[in-house]
Amino acid sequence: LLWRVLWAVLALTLAAHFVLTVKGHFGIEIWYGFGAAFGFLCCLLMVLVAKVLGFLLKRNENYYQGDQDDV
Repeated sequence: LLWRVLWAVLALTLAAHFVLTVKGHFGIEIWYGFGAAFGFLCCLLMVLVAKVLGFLLKRNENYYQGDQDDV
């Protein structure tokens, strides 16, 4: 059900581009589906940056215990 709702909202968003006038600052913003493509690419970029940050900031599971053996 959730996937069907998602696809319906996506289709309605893209169909609204025919009805509504798009006014943007740049010429590329009037292209059909630009907002959907731009949003998808930005989300993808955020996921990739989060993966890289997770790899760089990862610590050992015993990082906060230090050298204590009797804890």
